[in-house]
Amino acid sequence: MKPILETIPLGVEKSIVAFNYINDNFETPWHFHPQLELTYIEESYGTKFIGDYVGAYEPEELVLIQSNVPHCWTNYKSSAIKSNSFVIQWNKDIYANIPELKELNILFNTASKGVIFNKKESKKVISLLKETINQDGSNLYVSLLKLLLKLTHIPYKTLSNSSFTKNISNEYTSKISKVHSFIAENYTRKIYLKEVSKEVNMSEQSFSRFFLKIMGRTFFIFLNEYRINIATRMLLHTNKSVSEIGYACGYESLPFFFKKFKELHHSSPALYRKNYSK
Repeated sequence: MKPILETIPLGVEKSIVAFNYINDNFETPWHFHPQLELTYIEESYGTKFIGDYVGAYEPEELVLIQSNVPHCWTNYKSSAIKSNSFVIQWNKDIYANIPELKELNILFNTASKGVIFNKKESKKVISLLKETINQDGSNLYVSLLKLLLKLTHIPYKTLSNSSFTKNISNEYTSKISKVHSFIAENYTRKIYLKEVSKEVNMSEQSFSRFFLKIMGRTFFIFLNEYRINIATRMLLHTNKSVSEIGYACGYESLPFFFKKFKELHHSSPALYRKNYSK
């Protein structure tokens, strides 16, 4: 297990890091760090975990998170598509809380729940984001400020139901990271609570209370959201039938799969695929 509290090399000589991450997979587990982070997904599809949120991600998503918000991106394994993202991380308070930056600080405060920007509108700033990645020193500082000020005028929505203003313990993030890994490896079959609680060395009752406290809903509601997000990606990016997808995502009953899909998307799987294809 990799360290959960990510250490970003910022200090006396540097307060911002900016880079283009390209790899077969996004390898960082569910983690947090004291820095704010802006992430643009260039390529790959998968599932994002932001605070207590779980949902699908796709190319051209732009997400901002405050310091200490636990998060990770887990891509669907594909030999044809690399995991490609542009990331900027910076120490909080490098931009002062002054009247002239009021809108920016409102955005930062909202990002304690994680925010995702309107995809169509955010396209206007992606070229500036990529230019910022290649800057350093004072140019990087100024370029990031310009980028962030432009983002204050782009519509966005929050992701997590809960705000994360203080870091949760390494022990808790380690346990949730193990749960994420267990789900990713076993979602295609029936999962029992005793299996998951054993993974984190807890009783079923203690684990249920712990998971509800950290993630804001029960484990099985979270598991269903994970499965439906996988199913959604398969509907849009494979030719498999609806029934094949339901069974592949761990549902033993197709009516139950249809019911749970409709609860999240207000549509049947077949209609969702049809509307998307249009």
